[in-house]
Amino acid sequence: MGTPLGDFIRTKRDSIQPSDLGLPETGRRRSPGLRRMDLATRAGISVEYLTRIEQGRDRNPSIAVVNALADALSLDRAERDHLRYLTKITGGECVARARMRPQPARREVRPAVLATLRLLEPGIAMVANRLGDVLAQTSGYEAVMRGTGLLDADEPNLTRYVFTDQRARAVFVDWDDVADQQAFDLWGAPGVENVEWLAAQIAPLAGPDFTRRLNLRAVPRRGVLALRHPAGHRLRFTREVLELPADAQLVVVFLAADEATAQAVDVLRHVTRVPLRAVS
Repeated sequence: MGTPLGDFIRTKRDSIQPSDLGLPETGRRRSPGLRRMDLATRAGISVEYLTRIEQGRDRNPSIAVVNALADALSLDRAERDHLRYLTKITGGECVARARMRPQPARREVRPAVLATLRLLEPGIAMVANRLGDVLAQTSGYEAVMRGTGLLDADEPNLTRYVFTDQRARAVFVDWDDVADQQAFDLWGAPGVENVEWLAAQIAPLAGPDFTRRLNLRAVPRRGVLALRHPAGHRLRFTREVLELPADAQLVVVFLAADEATAQAVDVLRHVTRVPLRAVS
């Protein structure tokens, strides 16, 4: 039986061509990508040990081995962070947490976090968790997202919206990229039991669009977020993320990527005037 760590390493290995790492091609291959022998040699470990990791028979590789594999696969910073996270959850902690009953993540936002969010007014910002729960937002965020359908629910969830609301495919210009990001972020959810709870709701409605991405094990690209606003505006944002590890939450700030977006946001702010809102 595989593990998240083993699946990620195998998927990444399959996606790399020997020429990408300056290795010579050695005739026809039975499978795509980098051979286990090539990766093991680059990482300085045995092929047998690499096989055990990929197949889930070794769940606790040392930090030195994990770093060596990251170097051998030429992982970028985001992929290295994900590899370390998968190493952590693949061990005994993951097994213990997986036995817990599926349940939603807590939705409370600390007063200090809400006070921080108020300092960002009238900017576009929100507090969320890795499940996609929108827990609080500035008036700017509500002005931009009003009419898209995301905030119609009593407890808005971006992941559920992306995969189950047809309006999301019209709102997000690069829907596939956003869907990849939302599915990937579930790996960083507060608990395995929280992911199971949300996945049970989404999978029957979204089908392969969701389940395929959930098991992809690939770190998605995160570029400019492009939106088609229902009012006719084309919006482009860059995103800055402030992690709140103690809360298993994050503050996301959306910055206009061009002057046209900044002007459109000013129009939307005047149309929609609402105070900071916490959803819990």
